[in-house]
Amino acid sequence: MTFTQLEIFALIAEYKSFTTTANRLGISQSAVSHALKSLEKHWSVSLISRSQGDIELTETGKKLLVHVKELLSISNTLQQEISAVHGLYEGTLRIGSFGASSSIVLLPLILDAFQKKYPKIDVYIDEGDDNEIPQWILERKIDVGFIIAPDERFDIFPLLEDIFIALVPSSYPIAEKKSIPIQDLADYPFLMTTAGSQKYVKQLLNRFGVKPTIKCHFSQMLTIISMVEKQNGISIVADMALNHELLTLYPHVVKRPLEPNTTRKIGLAVKNKKHLSPAAKAFIEVAQSVLSKA
Repeated sequence: MTFTQLEIFALIAEYKSFTTTANRLGISQSAVSHALKSLEKHWSVSLISRSQGDIELTETGKKLLVHVKELLSISNTLQQEISAVHGLYEGTLRIGSFGASSSIVLLPLILDAFQKKYPKIDVYIDEGDDNEIPQWILERKIDVGFIIAPDERFDIFPLLEDIFIALVPSSYPIAEKKSIPIQDLADYPFLMTTAGSQKYVKQLLNRFGVKPTIKCHFSQMLTIISMVEKQNGISIVADMALNHELLTLYPHVVKRPLEPNTTRKIGLAVKNKKHLSPAAKAFIEVAQSVLSKA
């Protein structure tokens, strides 16, 4: 058994493709197949099954994959620790990012500073929704992920607080208010986001007993703004996820803070801070430093 074989198995499980795995590693497809067969022979188990061209993990494969990812994560951390001892920061860092808040607003700021300071660290960004990021951390698919705090499953490093705001057609009577009581939202058709804030918007409405008539669900902020512009309803979104320059193109859309003012806390989460790799630690330190000055 070698770490190369373990990495190949983990990549096959992720991509469900021998070809993609081979391309990712820069080796032949036959080499990928040989490595997997050698690992299966060494363990005397079947790790994957093929049915009509589809690749799926066997039950044994699913169980072993958890431990394989742990070993690969430890190996990556070990290599980074050795590099750090010699004053070099090298290796790979996988970051999980959700929605516009982290992908469009936070990451560009942080990565600019991080890559200037640590140019030899290869960074991969996996984008998902607010439910996928925690799962990816648990599965060791990513090393660190943006997350809404608190979450007792992880060690979380705080970054900042954001607020929820209402987007309202300027023709609606409540648009004249400086802030909008959450209970007033029940009187209008509601446009629900399905991006990173959906779970928290629902929790917010439930907390105040508001049951709006949900007209549509949308995953893109631009679509929500366009629908509000056309007076199809109102919406609640995270202020940070909103491109404020974009709003200038929609003169009939106004944003208003909610009453009471409602915040969410964004942080960077890891599975266990005791096993934090040097690259992940460096990224978290840069992120906190950059955002403390923003």
